[in-house]
Amino acid sequence: MQSSSSSSESGTMKVSPFDLMSAIIRGGKVDPSNVSSSGSGVEVASIVLDNKEFVMILTTSIAVLIGCVVVFILRRSSSSKPKKLEPLKPLVVKEPEVEVDDGKQKVTIFFGTQTGTAEGFAKALADEARARYDKAIFKVVDIDDYADEEDEYEEKLKKENIVFFFLATYGDGEPTDNAARFYKWFTEKEGGEWLQKLKYGVFGLGNRQYEHFNKIAKVVDEILATQGAKRLVPVGLGDDDQCIEDDFSAWRELVWPELDNLLRDDDDPTTVSTPYTAAISEYRVVFYDNADASMGEKSWGNANGHAVYDAQHPCRSNVAVRKELHTPSSDRSCTHLEFDIAGTGLTYETGDHVGVYCENLSETVEEALSLLGLSPDTYFSLHADKEDGTPVGKSTLPPTFPPCSLRTALTKYADLSSSPKKSALLALAAHASDPTEADRLRHLASPAGKDEYAQWIVASQRSLLEVMSEFPSAKPPLGVFFAAIVPRLQPRYYSISSSPRVAPSRIHVTCALVYEKTPTGRVHKGLCSTWMKNSLPMEKSNDCSWAPIFVRQSNFKLPADAKVPIIMIGPGTGLAPFRGFLQERFALKEAGAELGPSLLFFGCRNRKMDYIYEDELNNFVQSGALSQLIVAFSREGPTKEYVQHKMMEKSSDIWNMLSEGAYLYVCGDAKGMARDVHRTLHTIVQEQGSLDSSKAESMVKNLQMTGRYLRDVW
Repeated sequence: MQSSSSSSESGTMKVSPFDLMSAIIRGGKVDPSNVSSSGSGVEVASIVLDNKEFVMILTTSIAVLIGCVVVFILRRSSSSKPKKLEPLKPLVVKEPEVEVDDGKQKVTIFFGTQTGTAEGFAKALADEARARYDKAIFKVVDIDDYADEEDEYEEKLKKENIVFFFLATYGDGEPTDNAARFYKWFTEKEGGEWLQKLKYGVFGLGNRQYEHFNKIAKVVDEILATQGAKRLVPVGLGDDDQCIEDDFSAWRELVWPELDNLLRDDDDPTTVSTPYTAAISEYRVVFYDNADASMGEKSWGNANGHAVYDAQHPCRSNVAVRKELHTPSSDRSCTHLEFDIAGTGLTYETGDHVGVYCENLSETVEEALSLLGLSPDTYFSLHADKEDGTPVGKSTLPPTFPPCSLRTALTKYADLSSSPKKSALLALAAHASDPTEADRLRHLASPAGKDEYAQWIVASQRSLLEVMSEFPSAKPPLGVFFAAIVPRLQPRYYSISSSPRVAPSRIHVTCALVYEKTPTGRVHKGLCSTWMKNSLPMEKSNDCSWAPIFVRQSNFKLPADAKVPIIMIGPGTGLAPFRGFLQERFALKEAGAELGPSLLFFGCRNRKMDYIYEDELNNFVQSGALSQLIVAFSREGPTKEYVQHKMMEKSSDIWNMLSEGAYLYVCGDAKGMARDVHRTLHTIVQEQGSLDSSKAESMVKNLQMTGRYLRDVW
């Protein structure tokens, strides 16, 4: 019965569509357990014959599907042909450099820079040197990239023959971030005259208004000489308070005769056949259709994709809290702002600095757009190479930024408010259609126009946009504007006014509003302070303000032993790091730690106007985190009283604490307050210690050298 029913159904077997497709794909037999018959061993061919209608439908469907896919691909490829964003270039793995002895003299030019000026000078020297000495090789090196390990510094420097250093000094006589590692190694190294084969020159970048003017360049220059190297030219002392470009030009003219002696053969001409003129830098620019614009705009996430946050890889941080610290009766403003860093991986320590990237004001951007005469929606990208991959020109260009609209570029990347350098004036002159304007710009940039430049631009604090408005015929193309005229917008640094022991997920900033008239009558609004004052915090809106930020480590730290006495001096926003110190001490005391005595000298104009964090400071005293609070009010009495006057009143306490090993901290204005406090400290040491002036100075210097006298000044 089983066999008869099997034979009777074999000719009319029905298979499900799924089984049929599976069988065709396998090119074999259908699994008998899955078909509607108890029979087995059914061949695919017989199945197809019995299911002709289904097979026709199936094949037609597949053909239609393939056709749709082909049409979709063709349409997509044809629609993306006009002006699409250039694809990212493949990652090039840098092989270790192999030194080849080709008989050519090699000159290495190092730079330690904070804002890019030192790097620019280093590259300018290299560019002109290459034009003068074609038989030598000139290499410009970021000093932080010179060696991965400290041991490599010595090994590599011993192989050098001729080197130049461009070193900036910032803050309280500190090296720049990228020179800090080298400077620490170089100043601590011992070993006698181990650089006798080396010839060198040093150019420093600083500001004469600060106490430690060009300290880093002076120290490196002196150590090089004591370690046997031969000084080619006196150390150059660039002064950013005047015209640092002129200082560089004068120093550079001393370099050429020395290099002539070292790099020229007897048969070489003694002078350059034609005077060297620096080429005007220019990017290659690619413009895009508006339809493609949305593809390239960089969108920020909460993380930047890097394990470490720094100036090149900041962290997006929302503004959590913003409040005004001055009372309504004050004619000035000071903002307390809190950045939310929860979940970002960004951390900080008490006393560190936070770097903040802010955007230009919309009114400033509108003025720039008007002067350039271009649409704000112009979408473009900048490239330092030609389409074939070769460099654009001989000079080294600054780093580019992501493709974006012109409005975005001017908002986020262009420093529109600083005074233009002489090289920028020459670039504007090259693109001025009015010959009179071009001549005037060239004159301002020339040696003959030195005094006029110093007065009309530097002393008058004329911004780039003000200068461009005076020369309306100058319409530089975008490639020139971003490469040679407008500098990159730099981060603003603030002393963090909180402690991670109290606020681990927040970075607090205390920022005074910058709002002042320049000699030309223009109102200068501080870029970051204005942004902070106008920012919208999370507590008021989900669509809150945010900024890219990063943390810069500082040596401005509390003693490791909480029992060590401390003296803090910080008027105005100089209070910021001490608020963090006191939060730290409060947390330590709550945890059961024993605290040493502490003094805080704070100063402001009037207790009813600008006594910032008054309640907090009083609470710190009541809790025992602060032993004594001394406040100077400079506008309340008949005479102005500042923190240095209060220091003299407490001179005996200060001397006793220093004698017991106290640390002394100063934070605030470097040009005025910090100098006055330093002189007052010298007087206290001299009078209370019954020392002569030289011994008092020696003691103060010893406090600095041993890390017990620390300053966070700007």
